[in-house]
Amino acid sequence: MLMIYGTCVALSGLGVLLRGPSGSGKSDLALRLIDGGARLVADDQIELTLDAAGRVMARAPKPLAGLLEVRGIGILPVDAVRASPVGLVVDLAADDRIERLPEVETCLLLDRPIRRVTLAPFHASTPAKVRLAAARLRAGALEPVPDLP
Repeated sequence: MLMIYGTCVALSGLGVLLRGPSGSGKSDLALRLIDGGARLVADDQIELTLDAAGRVMARAPKPLAGLLEVRGIGILPVDAVRASPVGLVVDLAADDRIERLPEVETCLLLDRPIRRVTLAPFHASTPAKVRLAAARLRAGALEPVPDLP
């Protein structure tokens, strides 16, 4: 088992792992995704394990299960799933670090490659971008679009 700092939501059948330093917008983005239909897996700390099929699974440590920090409001209970296979990592970064047309990237979690994107957390379109990326990944289509002739 590996314990990491971040937030994870279940979206389109995949766990979406949100990473970034404290105050970077992980819980805020998770709240906006949950408001749009995602379900919380874990906030603040995430336990990663491999299942029998070799998939990276995310779950909340028991004391944090079903709880989300909502800045300005407090730590609140929200609808949560017990565990989810991680399919996408979203690294949160400042606007000036976001590439317009990035290369396909992966990161290793428990020695397994996981698709990774970098997004600005507070853009109004960021939840939509995460939903699109998760849906395309689920459909096996999150690859670069070929250049047009």
